[in-house]
Amino acid sequence: MCTQIALVEDNDVIRENYSEIFIDEGYDVVAFSNQHDAINHFKTQLPDIAILDIGLNEERDAGYQLCSALRHLSQTVPIIFLTSRNEEYDRISGLRVGADDYITKDIGINYLIVRIEALFNRIHAITQTNNGENKISENKQAYGSLEFDALRMVAYWKGKLLSLTLTQYWILNELASHAGEIKDYSKLMRVANICVEPNTISAHIKTIRSSFRSEDEYFNCIKTERGAGYRWVEV
Repeated sequence: MCTQIALVEDNDVIRENYSEIFIDEGYDVVAFSNQHDAINHFKTQLPDIAILDIGLNEERDAGYQLCSALRHLSQTVPIIFLTSRNEEYDRISGLRVGADDYITKDIGINYLIVRIEALFNRIHAITQTNNGENKISENKQAYGSLEFDALRMVAYWKGKLLSLTLTQYWILNELASHAGEIKDYSKLMRVANICVEPNTISAHIKTIRSSFRSEDEYFNCIKTERGAGYRWVEV
């Protein structure tokens, strides 16, 4: 059975072009031009991944509403915003309503495919772990008790899979791979391929810490350096 991408885009030409590209890459595609048709479909059948524009027809923020509704239906379906809107406010809003990734339409198609595959690799890894296959691939890096699987883009703490979005994976990888170094907000934005306010990076850090503490209540390896950023120190 083919992996299904749900594409929600109101521009007919763009929707058809992306649909053809995804089909050529081997994906099954269901496409919608508005949030009403999309959410009705999601209520009966969830896609393997959803790619959403923000403005749909006359509804400027329809994509945000759709993302929130889909996230209520499923906490695990990967969601990507693919939009021409590149304002800081839009990126912040997209992440806050539950998107895993935020990509602007000026990026190359190969880069988009890589980001999609990265999300699928994460879901595959989680599925394997839930089936008792808690195994790290050969593409791994270890920093003390923390291990990264670069192929699947997942992280393990003391052998346990952490619940992280793709953005949070990149942030954590940057901190741990440069242990002891202070990473400021700008650096963490660059490695996570986002452009947001510092308080949004702080929100990601808070979520990352919570993911660790759900597995280890004594976790305290991410240090806040006030006014400067964060550093990884394993104790």
